[in-house]
Amino acid sequence: MMTKSEIGKLGEEYVCRYLVQNGYEIAERNYRIKGGEIDIIACDSDYIVFVEVKSRKPDSLVTGFEAINKRKKGLIIKTAADFCYKHPNQLQPRFDIAEVLIDNGKVLNIDYIKNAYDTTGYNIIF
Repeated sequence: MMTKSEIGKLGEEYVCRYLVQNGYEIAERNYRIKGGEIDIIACDSDYIVFVEVKSRKPDSLVTGFEAINKRKKGLIIKTAADFCYKHPNQLQPRFDIAEVLIDNGKVLNIDYIKNAYDTTGYNIIF
C-alpha cells in the first residue's frame, strides 16, 4: 500500500515526463516560500507554467480539480509571483492543473488542464 506522499511523488514524476514529452523544460520542482508551494514550474518558448499536481485514487470523493479552491489558487499565484521576481524572464505566466489517477502504484490516467485559472481578483502583479 502506497502512502499519500508516495502517491503524490509518483503523480509529479508522471506529469514531469508528460511535460518534457510535450516540449517543456522543467525549471523547478517543489518551489516553496513561506505559505506556498508550487509542484512543478516548466517553460516552453512562450510560457512559464506553474503546475499544481493532484494525485488521486479512483474512488476519491473529491476530484483533483475540486481540491484546488480559491485560497489554494491564491497561494499558488503568490508563490509564482515570488518565483518570477527572483527569476526574471519574458515568458507569459500560465497556471495549469494536472490530475493523476493512481491505483495500486500504477498511473491509470493524467487529465491535464492548460490555463486552468488566472490571477483575476487576486491583486498580484507579475
